[in-house]
Amino acid sequence: MSFLSGCTAMTNSIDAILNKAGKPASIQIAPEQMRMNSVPELDGPRITIAVYNFLDKTGQRKPADKIANLSSAVTQGAEVWVINALEEVGGGTWFTVVERVGLDNLIKERQLIRNTRDVYERDLPKGPTLLKPMVFAGLILEGGIVGYDSNVAVGGLGARYLGIGMQDEYRMDTVTVVMRVVSVSTGKVLMSVATEKSIASYRSGADVFKFLDLGTKLVESEIGWSVNEPVNYAVRAAIEAGIIELIYEGERKSFWKFKKPFKEIRE
Repeated sequence: MSFLSGCTAMTNSIDAILNKAGKPASIQIAPEQMRMNSVPELDGPRITIAVYNFLDKTGQRKPADKIANLSSAVTQGAEVWVINALEEVGGGTWFTVVERVGLDNLIKERQLIRNTRDVYERDLPKGPTLLKPMVFAGLILEGGIVGYDSNVAVGGLGARYLGIGMQDEYRMDTVTVVMRVVSVSTGKVLMSVATEKSIASYRSGADVFKFLDLGTKLVESEIGWSVNEPVNYAVRAAIEAGIIELIYEGERKSFWKFKKPFKEIRE
């Protein structure tokens, strides 16, 4: 009974360490989504903004034990999360995002439409129907994932008694995102922010061994499990936090203003 009590205390200690590090032992949704929805409405028309690329600049590979792993540690398509955050922030009332990631495909499709109309509508009285001009952006959002630090915090606890053992381990990684807003008309960097999010990994296990036949044979059994927070989710949370900070920074610098006074929600 005392051994089981000690194991319970050991698990509680691990939970306390994880909570102190700023991340619960169980994987939970961070408050970024709540902050995204709480951003006040923009006082004026929606801002047209373009996103070209949001690259992984870390060069880090996914960690692996005893084998070489060529997979990247973080997503290579972070611009998808950037566009999604711009479209959703403030209930979708802030930004109009123009397509630039797949600009080549868009231009090819428009050229195909022009060629088709030139062939099949050239005999019309008014000639071929003209395409509407593409919408241009006044701002460009640039940036990337600039840091992925493994094993920022590592620890664990274990105990063994009469061939029965238990152990708990945890690890904290950190991903860092930097983004900036650039004016198309002047080329000036208007704002720049950096955000950081932690990634929690937790592993627990137990094992039992016993000698048989006067100590000549050994029987051993092990069981274990692990919980790893998705790196992709941490990247998404860091991007959403960065978008929110850019909006607040723009309001402080009088680039835009809110319809109503607001109370900023912090973590």
